[in-house]
Parts: sequence; structure tokens; C-alpha cells
Amino acid sequence: MAILSRLLPTAVSAFALQSVFAAVFVPRADDRFYDLCGAAGFLTSTLVSLRHSPTLAPRQLLLTAAITIWTARLGSFLATRAIKAGGDSRFEKIKHEKGTFTMFWLVQATWVLVVGLPVYLANALPASAHPPLGPRDFASLALLTSSFLLEVTADHQKSKWRAEKDLKKHDDNFISRGLWSISRHPNHVAEVGIWSGMWALASASGALPWPAVLAAAVSPVGTYFLVRYVSGVPPLERAGDKKFGDDPKWAEYKRTVPVFFPWGGYE
Repeated sequence: MAILSRLLPTAVSAFALQSVFAAVFVPRADDRFYDLCGAAGFLTSTLVSLRHSPTLAPRQLLLTAAITIWTARLGSFLATRAIKAGGDSRFEKIKHEKGTFTMFWLVQATWVLVVGLPVYLANALPASAHPPLGPRDFASLALLTSSFLLEVTADHQKSKWRAEKDLKKHDDNFISRGLWSISRHPNHVAEVGIWSGMWALASASGALPWPAVLAAAVSPVGTYFLVRYVSGVPPLERAGDKKFGDDPKWAEYKRTVPVFFPWGGYE
């Protein structure tokens, strides 16, 4: 398909940029800027994907603005946290193994390419190929916006909880208030919602051919699989069990608050 072939420069840019970052940070075993480099990958890949569109359709403008805002917000949030902590706990051992640490940078390039696929595909079309915005587009935008606000709120609540703990305003071992009282990982639930909204907005108009729509669905599906079963929920749950396994409040929290979706299961 012609539209998929137009993604080649975007893919090359994603892997080239992360390879450059790996060449800088792997020899230094420095993981503090890993998430910031991922954010840079999304921004540059989005810019490269726009090369076919000197003018932007409203749908392209919305998608490009959304991924830019999401990237700037989440990238700066994660980077600030990692820099303040002096590193990222995920890479505590891995960063000293050059081959494995390098592989993680290439995995990040794949993540940038796959997760941003709905935006890149929508931008690969000329503006004239995009129909006007319709009801499905506005519904998709509502899902995207509400999920973004959910993520911002969840992160703010946890940051406020940590700040209050540092000030000795409470002695809770883990957060269980606000959104964290209806899901043990509301920020990850929001992330799935964001990329579901991105995909829905990119594909709602019918401008993308069905094979491209199906290919772009790997973004929300892959995001859900990654955060729910690989790098999001499982290591956090294991860390919680290790730290608070003897705390009856932790056992009660796990028994009464769903692990992911508020309407989902507890394991």
C-alpha cells in the first residue's frame, strides 16, 4: 500500500534518533534521560510524518496537537522524576549491561513507531483526502481529551500524595485516595484511553484504507498489552508486594480495588 510505504522515512527517523541517543548514553550507563529521549522520538517522528502535508486538515491538526501536548506533558513528567531520583529503577542493573541496555533503546524506537502509528498514518495523507470533521470525530476527541485529563489528574494526585508524605502530613505507605481508590493504576488506564482516542480520531472519517485502520489499531491494543501485562502493572504490583506484603492495608487495598479498569478484576 502506498500509504504504508510513506511511513518508511518516519520509521528510519525513529530508529536513527534512538540509536544516536544509545551511542551517547549506553557507554555512560546513564538512564536518567531515557523517557525524555522517547518524547523527542515522538516529536521528530510526527514532524517527519508531516512531510506530505504542507497544509493540514483539521483532523491532522488535532492529532498533531494532541500527540505534541501528550509528549511534552508525559515526557517532562517522567524525565523530571527520573532526574530527581538519580535514575530509573527499571534500569538499575540493565544499564551496566551494554548490549541489553542498547536493545532497550531500540525497543523504545519500536514503541515510538508503533504507538504513534495512527497519527503518522493520518499525516501521510494529503489534507485534501480528509473529509470534514463529523460526529464520530468529536466523539473520538472527547475520549482522547477525557483520558488525557484522567492521566494528568492521576499523576497530580500521586505527586501531591508524595509531597504531603515528605511533609509528614500522613504516614500512608501507598496512595489509595482519589482515582487511586477505584483503580490501582488509573494513569495506565488513561494511557490506553488516550491511544484508543487517537486511533478512533485517525480512522473515524473513512479517509484511511481499512488495512491502514487495522494496522493503526496496534497502537491502543499494543499499549494495553504493554502496560497491563509487561512493563506497567506487573512490575509495580511485584514492587508493592515486596514493600507492603506484610501490611494488612495493602492486602485490603488489593482485595477491594480493581487492578486496572474500575469494572475489572482484582488480579
